Amino acid sequence: MIDFENMKYIKMREDEKYSKKVVDLIVQGEEVLGSYKAVRDGVVFTTKRIIIINVQGFTGKKTDYTSLPYAKFNAYSIESSGVFDMDAELNIYISGMGMLKFEFRGRSDIREISRFISQAII
Repeated sequence: MIDFENMKYIKMREDEKYSKKVVDLIVQGEEVLGSYKAVRDGVVFTTKRIIIINVQGFTGKKTDYTSLPYAKFNAYSIESSGVFDMDAELNIYISGMGMLKFEFRGRSDIREISRFISQAII
């Protein structure tokens, strides 16, 4: 399982190959909103949850998938990209886990992800 204690801050860039890695995990009515790469690991945002892909081991053949349903989030905040600061940020607060912070490098539609999180927690 992903080490949330030591991975409070995840910097990501868009990478479509991670959405292909979760095809077998997607349920009926769920759609991928975006997939991102963070070093070797990846994060996929869907219409229902965040799926964190943790590549393990020296060869990277072993993989752990962690599902974080939006319905379990207590609160979140977003910071959109600006003129000089092109990175967007998403902070998620989950009871029992604390805060996770994601930084999106480049242009990402953080507002679309925000809408789906809002629908689930409000």
